[in-house]
Amino acid sequence: MRMRILLLLGLLMSIAGFGQQTRTVSGKVTDLKDGAPLAGVTVKAKGQSQVVTTQVDGTFTINVSSSTTALEFSYVGYGDLEVPVSDKMAVVMSASEKSLNEVVVVGYGTATKKNVSGSISKIAGKDVSNFPAPSFESALQGKAPGVVVESGSGKVGQGIKIRIRGTSSISASSQPLYVVDGLPVTSTSQSDPNNEATNPLADINPNDIESVEVLKDASAAAIYGARAANGVVLITTKKGRNSQKTNIELNVTHSWSNPTRKRSFLDAKQYVSLFDQAIISDATYDFTNGLSGYDNLDDAIADYRDVYYPTYGISLDDYALGLDYRNGAVNTDWQSLLYNKNAPSRQVDLSASGGSDKTRFFVSGFYNDQEAIVINNKFSRYGGRFNLEHNATSKLTLGMNLAISRSELKRVSNDNAFSTPGQLVAQLPISPVYDPNTGKLNGHTLYANGLFDAQFNSDNQVTFRTLGNVFANYNIIPSLSFRSEFGTDILNLVQESFNGKETQDGAGIGRGGYINTQNVNINTNNYFTFTPKTGDNNKINAVLGMSYLEGNVKQAFVNGEDYPSDAIKNLSAATNITFGTSTASRFTFLSYFLRGTYSFKDKYLFSGSVRTDASSRFGANNRYGWFPAASVGWVISEEKFMENIAAISFLKLRGSYGLTGNAEIGESNFLALYGISNYPGFPGYVPLQLANPDLKWEKTAQADVGLEFALLKNRISGEVDYYSKKTSDLLLAVNVPATTGYTTILQNLGNMDNKGWEFSLTGRIFDGAFKWTSSINAAYNKNTVKNIKGQIIQGGGGLQRAVEGQPIGVFFMQKFVGVDPETGDALYADADGKPTSDYSAAERMVVGKANPDWTGGFSNTFSYKGFDLNALFNFVSGNNIYNAGAIYMSDGFYNGFDNQTTDILNAWKKPGDITNIPRIGYFYGSGNRNSSQWLYDGSYIRLRTVSLGYTLPKSVINTLKITSARIYVAGLNLWTSTNYAGDPEVNTQTLGNIGGGQDFYTIPQPKTITVGVNVRF
Repeated sequence: MRMRILLLLGLLMSIAGFGQQTRTVSGKVTDLKDGAPLAGVTVKAKGQSQVVTTQVDGTFTINVSSSTTALEFSYVGYGDLEVPVSDKMAVVMSASEKSLNEVVVVGYGTATKKNVSGSISKIAGKDVSNFPAPSFESALQGKAPGVVVESGSGKVGQGIKIRIRGTSSISASSQPLYVVDGLPVTSTSQSDPNNEATNPLADINPNDIESVEVLKDASAAAIYGARAANGVVLITTKKGRNSQKTNIELNVTHSWSNPTRKRSFLDAKQYVSLFDQAIISDATYDFTNGLSGYDNLDDAIADYRDVYYPTYGISLDDYALGLDYRNGAVNTDWQSLLYNKNAPSRQVDLSASGGSDKTRFFVSGFYNDQEAIVINNKFSRYGGRFNLEHNATSKLTLGMNLAISRSELKRVSNDNAFSTPGQLVAQLPISPVYDPNTGKLNGHTLYANGLFDAQFNSDNQVTFRTLGNVFANYNIIPSLSFRSEFGTDILNLVQESFNGKETQDGAGIGRGGYINTQNVNINTNNYFTFTPKTGDNNKINAVLGMSYLEGNVKQAFVNGEDYPSDAIKNLSAATNITFGTSTASRFTFLSYFLRGTYSFKDKYLFSGSVRTDASSRFGANNRYGWFPAASVGWVISEEKFMENIAAISFLKLRGSYGLTGNAEIGESNFLALYGISNYPGFPGYVPLQLANPDLKWEKTAQADVGLEFALLKNRISGEVDYYSKKTSDLLLAVNVPATTGYTTILQNLGNMDNKGWEFSLTGRIFDGAFKWTSSINAAYNKNTVKNIKGQIIQGGGGLQRAVEGQPIGVFFMQKFVGVDPETGDALYADADGKPTSDYSAAERMVVGKANPDWTGGFSNTFSYKGFDLNALFNFVSGNNIYNAGAIYMSDGFYNGFDNQTTDILNAWKKPGDITNIPRIGYFYGSGNRNSSQWLYDGSYIRLRTVSLGYTLPKSVINTLKITSARIYVAGLNLWTSTNYAGDPEVNTQTLGNIGGGQDFYTIPQPKTITVGVNVRF
């Protein structure tokens, strides 16, 4: 009987098998970019439960029912595909930066975009590569909401100011933390502190970057604890892949740059006319007010022309060097002399990447040479990178990431120096460039001729940088791994400066300087990653580890003078060594961190982290800080009630709250410090600083609520975020009675808020042979200084302040309200808001702010049959710019006889004139002090980048025996719309928290045309 039953069951199963026949489908999955096989791709029968993954060589085999019509392919970082079934399938997948499977780098790990419950912006490597600027940060502008990038000027190698969701400090740094392949790197200027800050991040080759992730909220950034309050920028460099053939890639570009905008200055004829008008204006004021007792106006004019101006002012004849300036014999455009015409730039990159089933590698070399639009300013660098990973065993992976570079920066003086080229515009248009009697450079100009400095001065900075780490990853069991990293960032900088005898700074004797800086950071990270298999519905990931960071900086400064000639410019030729000193500083961080994430059914997301940091920068009473964060997410689109809403492809609501810190205050600020007294014959010490053992971290508590969505089968996707950042325990220099022997003590005192919205929207408008993708992002931020206990904290040369109840860096000065039409006097608001011509009676008040309300970008990408076109606009709105040089270039000669901007031609001349430009004159001119008269709307929209490329067809590349080739032409800053007369994207106070939005003879941004070719073999 038992045998009969078994036979019957077997017959039934065979019948069922014939009713549900199966077939075997095999194929291979490759990458569209380079044809490399993709391992680990999930292959699923549509509507069925059968699932397999591709092998190392990209192949797969799956048994499906005969009724299966299509297979579904999904892979992290790539767009999902649905492909009709065939017996031998060749599937090509392409990376999709906006897909739900997009990989994002997080602190000490990676995650998919879908499962992240924090706020992270990702910028792909292709969006920062081949950008005509030395540093990758410039390429971020307008591409990530809430990330504001300020390039101080058109000088190359200069420091760049970045703010993520606003400024979070007054006295400490507000720059983000930069981490390259897991290694925190030096990003603060190591150069001469008496000149503008330079940018150490320019040592990183943008073409080596795979992606840039910006961690914006506390949930994403808190894993970096005490250094994360200003946001974290994670830079991941390129790697090889398993079973990838060796790909060789060559990039060559050549660029030409010119200024985006120039100011309009008077020519010689206009200057002479204005000079005559100033004489008449002063004489008329004297006569009308009976100051000198003239009988008639003609006598007053004669005296001012023949006596007062030549004696107490200037004589134009002296500066024309005998040339007939009144009849056009000389008309010098000094502004044109400070710029290089079509300043060239060259970049060459050569890289190779590939891998076997055990080893992956990426190796590259680069050379870059860039002349600035301003004379005597040049940046060049060369170097290489070697990234390697090797599976030593089935459990152990070893690897390294190493970059070595040498960069050289030829610097010019800061904006507030006559030796800087930007101040050449102050020279008189009636002064010739060359002395007509000697044929040499004119040494008799109104101010020291900056062309002498360009010819005879030098300031060269050479940096050697070694940046890298080694690591080992050991899989203890399938669900538990341990990773150990050891890295170092070694920066050696040598800066040699020389002022020739012919220059003002050289003083006829020649002066030289030497600075040597060695900055060495050592970092180790050691952590466990636990990813247990708990079924399809539950996904757990936990990270537990520690980190140690040590920084050592040593600097030496030497100055000398009395050189026999300009032939030898180093200090060996200096007869007298006039100054020499050396400094050393050190800091350490010891940290422990824990992060856990949990996902239930891929729709309920939970994440929590905590980090504790101990730092040598803080007193014994507050050396340790705790920085917890938590976030939740709800993938609403996974709910059953969303199944029939076909228009919504994805919908996720997330929220987070956490605490981060700011430790960027420098070293030894909590100690009682003594300085060295070098009085000859009496060496000793002098007190410098009061101790404060209670000094602690600035802390920022941040809440974030975000909504992510995708519509119409992911054709439209976007994000909306609202955040609130509250910073407490601000580090401020608090005034103390001078009777103590000190003036200030550093204390934790004050609060600041940043609140705002962020929006991003991307749409695939056309997706056929003709492709069109459009993207827009915008961010609004409101900064408020909440409480600084009545302290008066100034910046920006005393023109800006931190004021309670106002945004940081407001312009605090007299308010200009117009010109008296009867007298030509400038009018200002007094304490009661009434107009007054008495500047001393005018009330200083808040008249504007440097930080914008809105920032963002708008891009469009088109492609058709090998052609591609991309355009990015970025915009800034709600900020002000103060023309700090206007009290010289637009004041009508009261503060000197500098050449003037053409708007001065509209100045008041006689009673009844209606104008906003006051009376001019060297003696009795009006409106020549700092006020809102020269405060302007700083809003602008700019065509940041545009590129047109053509990829050669396969028929051509097969003939050439290459993999691909693309030629392109690109433009940078080609068009700008603004109400400001100069370039709105300048800031002479480059990196300050309070100072900003000031233009003091600042070099404008470059307008650049680039041609390039990309070839892959």
